[in-house]
Amino acid sequence: MFILQHRLIRFVAIATISAFFVFPLTVLGKTFSPNLTATAATATKPHITIFQGVVLGLVQGLTEFLPISSTAHLKVVPILLGWGDPGVSFTAVIQLGSIAAVLWYFWGDLTQVTTGALKAIQKSDYQSQDFRIAVGIALGTIPIVFCGLLIKLFIADFDQSPLRSTGAIAGVSIVMGLLMGISEKATQRQRNFGDLGALDGVVMGLAQALAIIPGVSRSGSTLTAGMFMGLERPTAARFSFLLGIPAITLAGIVELLGLIKDGIGETGLTPLIVGVISAAVFSYAAIAWMLDYLKKHGIWIFVWYRTFFGIAILAAMASGWLQ
Repeated sequence: MFILQHRLIRFVAIATISAFFVFPLTVLGKTFSPNLTATAATATKPHITIFQGVVLGLVQGLTEFLPISSTAHLKVVPILLGWGDPGVSFTAVIQLGSIAAVLWYFWGDLTQVTTGALKAIQKSDYQSQDFRIAVGIALGTIPIVFCGLLIKLFIADFDQSPLRSTGAIAGVSIVMGLLMGISEKATQRQRNFGDLGALDGVVMGLAQALAIIPGVSRSGSTLTAGMFMGLERPTAARFSFLLGIPAITLAGIVELLGLIKDGIGETGLTPLIVGVISAAVFSYAAIAWMLDYLKKHGIWIFVWYRTFFGIAILAAMASGWLQ
């Protein structure tokens, strides 16, 4: 279970700080995408080939478990390749491949938390570590589910939202990279897994909810939030991973049901399946690498990557190479 934290913690912290930058980033997105509103009505989802499904699954798998935002890369990479934006539904559904990899990799740890929490309830042992972790996950999942429902109910065309523009993604990536750097440099991280409580789940859950904004990254925001709360890197990553499982799973299932209801023909069933399988394979590889890396190193490599990633996008847009 120690290993679990290294992955999801990164998601929540970036999300927490991004909340204070939502409005300026929206303005930034409109600045770099002045015709967004006009094109939204006529925009159509691009046809996705089997090869594109493999590549998009690879991008999803390699970036989902790193604090660099899989959503941002799934938005920017296909645009750079000239394929167009694959859309929220496709990117959410192939996350199911990442969830399959996570469940496979950490099945023993998840079983321990679940069975331990149930035993604690039977014995009224509410100070049990497994029970506190389970409650923290449950409470921490509520914010992102609530925000997701609001988007579904009140933002009909979230695919074309200014928050999903490349300009906004670049700005968020830079801001969150800086915040990750601050959390690595300026915080005192002394709390371990045994110190976790329900409040930690709530705070990290609020940070995770901000990851709805492309570029925030669930793992990056949760990791940063955990480090700001004084959690050791391994503890923050482990709890972040556990916290993200329900959120990612629910998002993937909801979008999959939406695709089936609206007609999966636009995307293509075969590319979607291929994308899920590809995401599962590369997610498993990314998990193994990331957990080993965090045992020996800090997160500076991701801080610099996120910063340069955002700057590169803005430079490409300014030069006209990327619209």
